[in-house]
Amino acid sequence: MHLEDWQYFKLRPEIKNLPLLEQRRAFLQHQLQHDRFLTEATFMQNQMMAVSAASAGGGKKPAPPPPPPPLVVNYLVVAGGGAGTGGAGNGIGGPGAGGLRTSFGSTSGGGASAETELTLVVATNYSVTVGAGGASSSNVNNANKGNDSVFSTITSEGGGKGGDGNNVANGGNGGSGGGGGRTRSGGSGTAGQGFDGGDPIGAGANYIGGGGGGASEAGKNGSAGGGGGDGLAVAITGTSVTYAGGGGAGVYAPTSQTPPPGGAGGGGTGGVRLGDAPTAGGVNTGGGGGAARGDGGESSAAGGSGVVILRYPKEYTITAEGGLISSDSTDGAFKVTTFTGGTGDITFAA
Repeated sequence: MHLEDWQYFKLRPEIKNLPLLEQRRAFLQHQLQHDRFLTEATFMQNQMMAVSAASAGGGKKPAPPPPPPPLVVNYLVVAGGGAGTGGAGNGIGGPGAGGLRTSFGSTSGGGASAETELTLVVATNYSVTVGAGGASSSNVNNANKGNDSVFSTITSEGGGKGGDGNNVANGGNGGSGGGGGRTRSGGSGTAGQGFDGGDPIGAGANYIGGGGGGASEAGKNGSAGGGGGDGLAVAITGTSVTYAGGGGAGVYAPTSQTPPPGGAGGGGTGGVRLGDAPTAGGVNTGGGGGAARGDGGESSAAGGSGVVILRYPKEYTITAEGGLISSDSTDGAFKVTTFTGGTGDITFAA
């Protein structure tokens, strides 16, 4: 009993005329009600403070992260470009570009529509191979085709070898066909990957091989200068780059002939007898190498190496095994991985 509270309480009009025992009983009941009110008020205040803290984030559990988007992968797979034979006393066929297959954009190699992108699964092995270009040759009858490039179920065929100046064989078939030498026909490109090689001219004062085929155009005939066919521009990295140009033909005559140009997209320039030497296909473009100068003892130029480029949602990462060489970049909501050499398996993870 608090003395000060009791002194005021017993002076209340409804209390002061009661017997002392009744006054004390009423005071005790008043005190119990007062203490109960204080307890309930404190509880309610604590509850309100807890709710306020939770609404401000103090007691709120973080929302789980959203699931990643489907693993839909666009690809560009370009094989290695072909190379030509050694020089002989005649026109030499320009090597074909490596085959080009892509799901990005509207067009793939050989004038085909773009292919369907691949829907893949995490923690699963997918094979990748970057095809090397065909090696240079000084052999007048033999040349080297480009090497295939691979991503999962997608294979692009190596560029066809250039035709010889000894009239032994036509230009080689491949992703894009090699041009014909002397009087032989150009080789065939693969449907959905590249175009045919051009035919040579070997009459009068003109001995010029056919140009190698490219991803978007056939090689030029020798009568039209023997230039390589143009490649295809693809913007899968976010920047448009042209790949898979055919190699220029080799010239025996006239010696004043402008060197047959390689096609846009890494095609090498062909050589001219007593003049300019051929140039190699562009690295990681799949361009055909330039054909040898049309004279004995001359060598062709090597084909350009291929490339494999993958574009996928940036929520994912790639782990590469084996001897694969790669680099990553981003383009908006997508990550882009470019493989420039080697062979091995890759896996995706979210």
